[in-house]
Amino acid sequence: MAMNKNTVLAWATWIMIFVGFGLIALGAFRYDDVAGWGFAAVGGGFFCIAWVFNALKGRV
Repeated sequence: MAMNKNTVLAWATWIMIFVGFGLIALGAFRYDDVAGWGFAAVGGGFFCIAWVFNALKGRV
């Protein structure tokens, strides 16, 4: 299976979305103290980077 730049960006987008959901879930359900806010913020950052990767598809 040959992967070009667009498929690599698509895979990276989906992986970052899943990791972002995982980090937000950790912050919401596992850590009830201040660390939970940090996990949720980093999960939101993963969503932002995934959005950028999705926007780059077809332009690189």
